[in-house]
Amino acid sequence: MIPGWSYDRVRKLLPLALTGLLAVSACQFVGDDDSDDEARRLNTMKSFPLNAYIPDATSPDGKAVGTAQWILAKQCMVRLGFTGFKTLDIRTVDGTYPVRQGTLASSSKVGDDSPYGVDDPDLAAEHGYHNRQRDEPGTQPMEWPADQYAALTGTFESGDSRRAHGHPIPKKGCMGEAVRKIYGPEPKPVKVGGVQLSGYYSLAAQYWYQAHKAARKDPAWKKADRAWSDCMKDEGFRYPDPDEASTDSAWFRGDKPSQKEKKTAAADARCKLDTGYIQAVHAVESRAQKKAIAAHKKELDEQRAGAERAMANARKIVDDRS
Repeated sequence: MIPGWSYDRVRKLLPLALTGLLAVSACQFVGDDDSDDEARRLNTMKSFPLNAYIPDATSPDGKAVGTAQWILAKQCMVRLGFTGFKTLDIRTVDGTYPVRQGTLASSSKVGDDSPYGVDDPDLAAEHGYHNRQRDEPGTQPMEWPADQYAALTGTFESGDSRRAHGHPIPKKGCMGEAVRKIYGPEPKPVKVGGVQLSGYYSLAAQYWYQAHKAARKDPAWKKADRAWSDCMKDEGFRYPDPDEASTDSAWFRGDKPSQKEKKTAAADARCKLDTGYIQAVHAVESRAQKKAIAAHKKELDEQRAGAERAMANARKIVDDRS
């Protein structure tokens, strides 16, 4: 399955982490469990207006798309001469996406999929900024031999053949071919933060990014950053905003968090809760997204209708296999 939408992918395209609106006095929220719960509820993809235009990969329909993609990719791989795929049990690959054998170890474990980063001081004190799991499960990577990976994804390294057993590999591989059969022709690529994105939800990513840029210009955004930064200074740490703290190059030097990272992350989370940071930034971000939706509603509605058709196609493919 092609990896589902994740906020971490959007954040990698953004210059800084998402922030905004009026910061609330620290004394107003200290020890307020209801406010802490609200902050964590808002610190998820599902809490944003534009998320309504991004299908949930973990829903029954979303899972059907993933299963249908692997059903079609399996057929394609057999056609390309990978006879072992005839006996592939789809259940063993459902919920995964292919990576080239030998590349998993090099992937970074720093970061998470949440919009505003760490929000639980206890978890942060244990894990720092390393590989913190959110409540929005995504797909998992699965390694494949180089020739199979190239055929599945259409991604080639130097020396890789563009053919498999004498057969030309489809554009973007068997997984890409499967997606086109489910969704139809791929839309034109769009630029997001100077990076060209292609895909069926790139439009939502584009407007999400544009809303983010607009929100960062709001004076209240900077006020929220200052309140958080002042709180961090009181804790003995100097960062202008949460993104600078979570992407400190020191955290990327090992697979496990250092004591300094753990202390920084714990202070980061406490300061977000104590200043009402997440509630504040979410308000500005949401307002900017609502404005983007109003300006591009027709395009977004068309995209959502296309996604619904794709899900219907996927359900039929899955049912026909049964």
